[in-house]
Amino acid sequence: MDLQLAGKVALVTGGSVGIGKATALQLSQEGVGVAICARTRETLEAAANEISQQTGGRVLPVPTDTTVPEQVNAMVQTTVDAFGRLDILVNNAGRPGGQATGPLSEVSDEDAMEDITFKFMTYLRSSRAAAEHMKRQGFGRIINVGGLAGRNVGTIAGARNLAITHLTKNLSVELGQYGITANVVHPGGTRTERTAGLVAAEAQKRGISEAEAEKQMYGDTAIRRIVDAEEVGYVITFLASPLSVSVTGEVIAAGGGSGRALYI
Repeated sequence: MDLQLAGKVALVTGGSVGIGKATALQLSQEGVGVAICARTRETLEAAANEISQQTGGRVLPVPTDTTVPEQVNAMVQTTVDAFGRLDILVNNAGRPGGQATGPLSEVSDEDAMEDITFKFMTYLRSSRAAAEHMKRQGFGRIINVGGLAGRNVGTIAGARNLAITHLTKNLSVELGQYGITANVVHPGGTRTERTAGLVAAEAQKRGISEAEAEKQMYGDTAIRRIVDAEEVGYVITFLASPLSVSVTGEVIAAGGGSGRALYI
């Protein structure tokens, strides 16, 4: 299937590792010019070079701290200046798991506010800046990467993903008339650069093999395994395409069938 993405331009925040990097790779393979942003210049430039070498496409590293409004605006403008347009925004920057992960008695105001600042506010700022360019073009795709913690109790940090869902629905309603869609992708447990270390630590703690530890940590899904970052990237790439026009304001879980609740 031709996703009709060749010649489009995408900006992927948190694009140097994990789901962001995997998504940038998928988009580049489809002929998309890609800008990736993250705070650490060395990691970001290495990721851009790696993706470009694999795909032959142009991948622009844009070092950015998305918690700083001025840097977010500059990130979007730099992308437009370099490529001449901006068609796709993938909001992915944020601390995996969040900060407010302990019991109520241990959650500080600072941790709770950091969850909002590092994820919800950065998504809001990036969307606001990108939408103005997309509106002039009459086309745009905004994909916000949340997390299945937003569908489950257990950590207060999950509230940030609920906020992202609300933001996304508002974006879809307000921007739909300009040919812009907005959707949320909720990953669950996902294999990234961090996974091997987490599994090894859990295996040592429990005195079991790493294979058994991974099964216990991530095997409670319909597919009975952890989802790879590139598999989340496939979902995001489709939503970034013109072919996804009928899907907007929706929340799509990409956790391999994690959980047993029914959503209708």
